[in-house]
Amino acid sequence: MSGAFTRLRVQLTLALGAAEIRLRLRLPRLMWALTRRPAERESPFAELVRIEADPAYRALFFAGLDAALEERLATRTAVVAEIEAVAEQLRGLVRPGDHERAA
Repeated sequence: MSGAFTRLRVQLTLALGAAEIRLRLRLPRLMWALTRRPAERESPFAELVRIEADPAYRALFFAGLDAALEERLATRTAVVAEIEAVAEQLRGLVRPGDHERAA
């Protein structure tokens, strides 16, 4: 039963994709109007001016920046701890006296 459902989902996805392609070819202006685009962003300099001019915004910006830096440091610390744990496991597997030297 799930195989039939999966086939149906795949067929619907393919049909929708084909319909989208046909619409884009036949009605390009309509499809351009219906396509989502990212919002216009302010320039980075405008952001800097706002940070410098508005103390409340500055406090929020720096609080968010501090939180992002702390999260990044925590992630890096966790990755280093995982790497050290795996390295210790590998050292446990390979001991100097376990292998005989080739004669």
